[in-house]
Amino acid sequence: MRDFIGYANRPPQFRWPGDSGLAVNIVLNYEEGSEYSVADGDGRSETALLEINQPRVPPGDRDLASESMYEYGSRVGFWRLHRLFTERNLPLTVFASAQALERNAEVAAAIARTDWDIACHGWRWVEHYRLDEATERDHIARAFDSIVATVGRPPAGWYSRYSRSAATRRLVVEHGGYDYDSDAYNDEVPYWVRVDGRPHLVVPYSLVTNDAKFVQGGWVTGRSYAEFLIETFDMLLKESRSQPRMMSVGLHPRVIGHPGRASGLERFLDHVAGCEGVWMARRQDIARHWKAEMPFDALAAKEST
Repeated sequence: MRDFIGYANRPPQFRWPGDSGLAVNIVLNYEEGSEYSVADGDGRSETALLEINQPRVPPGDRDLASESMYEYGSRVGFWRLHRLFTERNLPLTVFASAQALERNAEVAAAIARTDWDIACHGWRWVEHYRLDEATERDHIARAFDSIVATVGRPPAGWYSRYSRSAATRRLVVEHGGYDYDSDAYNDEVPYWVRVDGRPHLVVPYSLVTNDAKFVQGGWVTGRSYAEFLIETFDMLLKESRSQPRMMSVGLHPRVIGHPGRASGLERFLDHVAGCEGVWMARRQDIARHWKAEMPFDALAAKEST
């Protein structure tokens, strides 16, 4: 059942740690090596989030340009972002497609050395709404075990490629290893749902403040990207004086990892660093704080489909 109401004009009354009103969570989507590939038997190369709008290689053939653009993310983009966040000692959440980490032991080891938290972004970066239930169940379990093996700690949450299937949330809860999912774009703070009568936390994500717009015609310069993030942040910070807010910023190494775009991310981070009332948080920390301060209410939570 869809919920068109949410919190409405009755926002939850609580504060983030340090009496902050705004929680900012930055997410690095690490997918390079888990995307569609002829070499992996998919029958096609990946066509999403590339620097070109239309594929130019005949269907069924390897698109070596596409593969090369994805490789930039793991070879260069990840390391630029790694330096940016580790030098500033900033928290980060990694939405990790498990197979991508399996194929890059150096990236997995670098993540393991940080305190960044991980949300599982599938075993492979494929649409779960295209999978049958048995295959989806297997992918959810395989992804969890794979990340434990490559990084040495379990993923705290789950996030599908673009959209979950009708079964995803139920299968995530059935698995039992995930604390929350982020397969929602419908709010600016977490909320509880019931899944087969069991409490489950949803920590919404956003495609509005997502660097994917660079390759979808939304931004051209790092400066315009920074301006939009800053305008969003300033509005949320103002609102957060009276009600809690959360800002999610989505990144991709092969997109934001290019220097002209990364400069815009730096501008945004410098702006945030100069403001009070802000909690820079991992998504895992947001989920834990919400569970402690806003425990599940069986009467208020709606059954999720």
